[in-house]
Amino acid sequence: MTLEPPSEEPTARAPLERESRTVDRAAKWLRNNIKRATPGNTESTPPTPDSTESTPQHRLIVGGLWDTIGPLQFEFIKGRGLEPHHRFLDIGCGALRGGAHFIDYLEPGGYHGIDRDELTLQAGREQELAPGVEEAKRPTFIVRDDFDFSRFGTTFDFALAQSVFTHLYLNSIHRALVNVSSVLADGGVFYATFFENTQGPTWLEPIVQWPGDEMMKVAPMTTMDADPFHYEFEALEWLAGLAGLRATYVGDWGHPRNQRMAMFDRVG
Repeated sequence: MTLEPPSEEPTARAPLERESRTVDRAAKWLRNNIKRATPGNTESTPPTPDSTESTPQHRLIVGGLWDTIGPLQFEFIKGRGLEPHHRFLDIGCGALRGGAHFIDYLEPGGYHGIDRDELTLQAGREQELAPGVEEAKRPTFIVRDDFDFSRFGTTFDFALAQSVFTHLYLNSIHRALVNVSSVLADGGVFYATFFENTQGPTWLEPIVQWPGDEMMKVAPMTTMDADPFHYEFEALEWLAGLAGLRATYVGDWGHPRNQRMAMFDRVG
């Protein structure tokens, strides 16, 4: 297991601080939009695995729906060809909502998770992994904020960024794609979710992505220039080309909050 502090390269500090603030705003937005139980409410339903009354903070901070989105991302990647012997990169692994499933499935040493939030990652490791799992499965974790996947010292057959691009400016997505391109194994593929702008490149207004759910007070809206972001797939396709990658639109993959899926692989 490897745990590194956030990068300290002076030349990269300014953009990385802006990216960190973006993720902090995302966490604040999630906190502010989580339903709270109101005093005197006698009509509340019993707690469920995904309800706020019974959900630990580290699960809420990544958006809740723990028992829905965790298995969803695992089954999606598995359905796309992930096998136990493969090396897997989990970008923005957070509290291991999906990571716990991948770690359990992959052979020892096959799982690699990276996130900028050390406390959330630590909570996931302590509370979501059964005793003895880390020793048996030997996952590798790195805490960094610059998408420097080369620090793992290996290449990957599969990589996933679930609900990461939804909180990033395009220049940060570009950084991620360039770095992913350098660590994909021959035949390796990278999947990333995004909120889609279906209104066209000149659309400047917010878009309601889904009508809301038990975790959120209001129907969440995405925008072109503030977190959470929406993008046209063509914008991601353009960035992929700059990074030496080919982008393929996957689209609807069953995400309950309407995040779409894109696939990236190396050209040539």
